[in-house]
Amino acid sequence: QVQLVESGGGLVQAGGSLRLSCAFSGRSFSSWHMGWWRQAPGKEREFVAGVNWSGGDTTYADSVKGRFTISRDNAKNTVDLQMNSLKSDDTAVYYCAADWANDRPSWYPLRETEYDYWGQGTQVTVSS
Repeated sequence: QVQLVESGGGLVQAGGSLRLSCAFSGRSFSSWHMGWWRQAPGKEREFVAGVNWSGGDTTYADSVKGRFTISRDNAKNTVDLQMNSLKSDDTAVYYCAADWANDRPSWYPLRETEYDYWGQGTQVTVSS
């Protein structure tokens, strides 16, 4: 069983920064691709950023490219999302998600159905 626990959310002014962290517990963290998703009030959940099992490949939504950075530490079983130059549109609940990598030949980080486990979410509020 995998558990994901997000932390680091909060209230920040526009233009500020926050760093989210996701702690993974369960089998073999390095066998999982990881992603960050978000859901704003009244909107569907959307992809934010993804990192493959090794950390060697990352991808971002166009809306956050150049402002957000995803990283993972396979020794510490964590995946982080550094968010800079925050905008009011970034206000949402942010979710960490895990996608089992070992028996799948390809990585589809933008496909929500690829993810097997989700955290409970952490609220990020950006005030303008």
